[in-house]
Amino acid sequence: MQPADASGFAAVNGIEMYYAVYGAGEPVLLIHGGLSNADVWSRQVAVLSKSYKVIVADSRGHGRSTRGDQPLSYDLMAADYLALLDYLKIDKCALVGWSDGGVIGLDIAMKHPERLTRVYVQGAHTDASAVSTSAFLNWNFAAFFVRAWGDYIRLSPTPWRLPLFVAELNSMWANDPHWSAAQLAGIRVPTTIVAADHDRSVKRKHTEYMAATIPGAKLVILPGVDHFALLQDPDGFNRSVLDFLKTGSKETTKQASP
Repeated sequence: MQPADASGFAAVNGIEMYYAVYGAGEPVLLIHGGLSNADVWSRQVAVLSKSYKVIVADSRGHGRSTRGDQPLSYDLMAADYLALLDYLKIDKCALVGWSDGGVIGLDIAMKHPERLTRVYVQGAHTDASAVSTSAFLNWNFAAFFVRAWGDYIRLSPTPWRLPLFVAELNSMWANDPHWSAAQLAGIRVPTTIVAADHDRSVKRKHTEYMAATIPGAKLVILPGVDHFALLQDPDGFNRSVLDFLKTGSKETTKQASP
């Protein structure tokens, strides 16, 4: 990750939440996936910070942020990010979320739309049943978990807590969220729903259902990648995000291969 223009720890909701800010312009909040951390966005920050004010952070219990003692949930992590925006004096921003970060983004879009200008989510879901846990046995997931565990031990203030934290995440993934079609249909924030064409974890029909249910949502399919599109094809992912930041009309598109 390049040097930040500002970084530190924000005291929010009973935790110390690590954050970093890059560039200037319209604010864009990037939210990483489960077991990951803010540094996963390095290739996106390098491009987006040329034109935007980019904010990244480590979610509760992830990376450098502390865990706190409240039961882990998407609602709680959404509240953490809203408190971080308050701390940074950002009233409204665009949001890009990957995997769990996308679920958090949809949570904010449903319950606090006044804080968002638009939202882009890749590899997200709105019901725990839409996730195929058998995908976790795939080689790409195995490689990601090895990387994530190493990052946790290297970055966390409580590295010994890794097995406990993994168990907490597994419980959350198995039970949360369960949002209704009516809740999705109530979203009024311009939304882009993104699927990787080889994603084995989130069922394609569910992604298409999300895009069809959220009013005016745009569906984008990223070619040649799976759940980890931002790492596997950062250039293609960045083009998709930049298009999202510049446009917002309803359209189903397939990104051109590089």
